[in-house]
Amino acid sequence: MTAAARPSRVLGIDPGTAVTGYGVITFDGRTSTLVECGVLRTAARDPLPKRLLEIHEGIRELIARHQPDTFAIEDVFYAKNVRTTVVLGHARGAILVAAQQAGLVIREFPPAEIKKAITGRGGATKEQVQFMVTRLLRLKSPPQPADAADGVAAALCACLGAALPAPRLPALRLPAQRPAPTPPRRS
Repeated sequence: MTAAARPSRVLGIDPGTAVTGYGVITFDGRTSTLVECGVLRTAARDPLPKRLLEIHEGIRELIARHQPDTFAIEDVFYAKNVRTTVVLGHARGAILVAAQQAGLVIREFPPAEIKKAITGRGGATKEQVQFMVTRLLRLKSPPQPADAADGVAAALCACLGAALPAPRLPALRLPAQRPAPTPPRRS
């Protein structure tokens, strides 16, 4: 992969309807630098359509301000409560529409993949993600709140994937299928 093909600025998102975490990093092919991180908050008492509009507009504003090349977002996780999963899906939809409208390259990562890329463990805690984001970006203190660190982690995951060349696997050749031998009949 050439240096020109790598993203130079990535906006990472940890979606939520109450709190959406975000992180913007620059990436030069070897080094990642934090530009900004934070959260978009909506009022719990507001109806869902109003909250989704606020999230969409907040993401559009971040995109306009930072002009990212790549958009990294945490994929849906399956909560025990189905309603939570469905509402999170609505928030992701509003966020993805904003990224698509801006014509960004969109990378989606399962939460466990982000955690594994950042900490080495797919089941890492939010505190472990915060700690490793702080170490990887050489920050003086962890991004706060944890949702902001999760947005930064999504952006870092996209950069780590971009830094690695795509694996070239040899063509898979399957042996010719032979009919299974028929067992001898018992009389």
